[in-house]
Amino acid sequence: MSFVELLARLGGMGRFQVTYVAALAIPLLMLASHNLLQNFTAGVPEHHCRPRPVANATPADVPLVVSIPSDGHRRPQRCRRYVEPQWHLLDVNGSASAVANGTATEAATEPCHDGWTYLDGIFTDTIVTEWDLVCESKKLRQVAQSIYMAGILLGSGLFGVLSDKFGRRALLTWCYLQLGATGVGTAAAPSLLVYCLCRFLTGLAMAGVSLNSASLCMEWIPTGARAVVGTINGYCYTLGQFVLAAAAFALPRWRQLQLVVSLPFFVFFFYSWLYVESARWQVTSGRADLALRGLRKVARVNGRKEEGDKLSEEVLRALVHREPPLPGGAVAALVRTPGMRTVSCGVSFVWFSTSFAYYGLAMDLQGFGFNVYLSQLVFGAVDIPAKLLSVLVISCFGRRAAQGGSLALAGLCILANIFVPSELPTLRMAFAVVGKGALAASFNCAYIFSGELFPTAIRQTGMGLGGTMARVGGMVAPLVRMAADVTPVLPLVIYGAAPIVSAIATGFLPETRNAPLPETVKDVERRAGHLEDDDVAVPLSSTKSKDGA
Repeated sequence: MSFVELLARLGGMGRFQVTYVAALAIPLLMLASHNLLQNFTAGVPEHHCRPRPVANATPADVPLVVSIPSDGHRRPQRCRRYVEPQWHLLDVNGSASAVANGTATEAATEPCHDGWTYLDGIFTDTIVTEWDLVCESKKLRQVAQSIYMAGILLGSGLFGVLSDKFGRRALLTWCYLQLGATGVGTAAAPSLLVYCLCRFLTGLAMAGVSLNSASLCMEWIPTGARAVVGTINGYCYTLGQFVLAAAAFALPRWRQLQLVVSLPFFVFFFYSWLYVESARWQVTSGRADLALRGLRKVARVNGRKEEGDKLSEEVLRALVHREPPLPGGAVAALVRTPGMRTVSCGVSFVWFSTSFAYYGLAMDLQGFGFNVYLSQLVFGAVDIPAKLLSVLVISCFGRRAAQGGSLALAGLCILANIFVPSELPTLRMAFAVVGKGALAASFNCAYIFSGELFPTAIRQTGMGLGGTMARVGGMVAPLVRMAADVTPVLPLVIYGAAPIVSAIATGFLPETRNAPLPETVKDVERRAGHLEDDDVAVPLSSTKSKDGA
């Protein structure tokens, strides 16, 4: 008997599993709110230098044209002002004649020594206006987002290893608390330095929430329901994008918005104490007594108390062949054997390219030239059909086809924008939206596919590897935009090529549709054809269950 069969005997996708998935899915609504938060809390309003004071005149008495030079579009320059007022520009034909004879451009200018004036518009109160993250300091806006992504990068590896050692539930509970506390700390940050520190710690916790939620879902649900549950979790992230757009529209002040998206995690922290730890992990780590207690609770909730009473610690120990400690630890096990090397490399390609292209599109809403709130809604709405289509492909054609197809489509849509002129912004936006939808589908596939590729003994470590590569992609994506200084189309070439290369790499991964989760590294090697069935102590993959495994 395998764990898949055991779950079927205890009710399959019963009341416990439905409740458990729902409880884990609700916090996922807020993941998008934090990942994409700086689209709104760090929005850049129109601005220009504060004019130099003029003797015997108030600022309202001095027209802007005499204090601030114009750019090529006859708008006030953002980062320069005249050293002396140019009163001659007030003449009816003064401005035109000044441009004609070159005196407008020859007038001495200086940086904004007295600060900036921010114009009323979509963004009125952001970290940009509070700490003047414009002109010479504009790079700090991207640095703040990169620091957040660095926190997720570190958290992906750190919490992956810690969860395999200390359990999924304990780490998830801690991450809820940390995310709520650091989110509130961010809202109260008195300086940019404190803000960046709190965002880094928020990123750490965010990675832990994502990884442990995915693993607990994967390890408590039957094989046939994995694709549906994975898609439900993906839709929660999609709905979170609508929640973010609505909250940002209702709360234009960045501190209020930051607080509102952080407080719910205290609620999640309190009810997470009711979670049941993964029985798979408990048995694999030698805690069969605790696993027995949890499985009997599951049986009772699902109305299968008699089946639960039949279980014993000996039965549970027989379910999983517990491997001796792996040489070099869990991280080394990811690359020690041929089958694990293939899985680890393929998963790394998939997660890096998906996140790399995704954040290249999703974190540049102002760059599309449309209303930022509308862009956020459209970018969120496209996930609905994309993820629905992905679950159909996952269920009918397999994980590998869905993963490779979504990556290839995303790459082609991004590359297509190379040939669309900037005079057609609607068409460019359409290609970007389709590409973003394909990347959302790729994320949906990756969560399911990755969890099924790694064995239980090191599943969190493997998922941590995928998360780590995703965050590397998220950190690198903004830097690639600097390549536009070489040629404007180069960023699109890079963003589009990465998913296509990863789509090819996906073809080397094994198909996991209707297959039991591997419990040990030997199961992975047997699936890859590097071991015969007789070499595996418990040949779980040869066991057929009622749900199609």
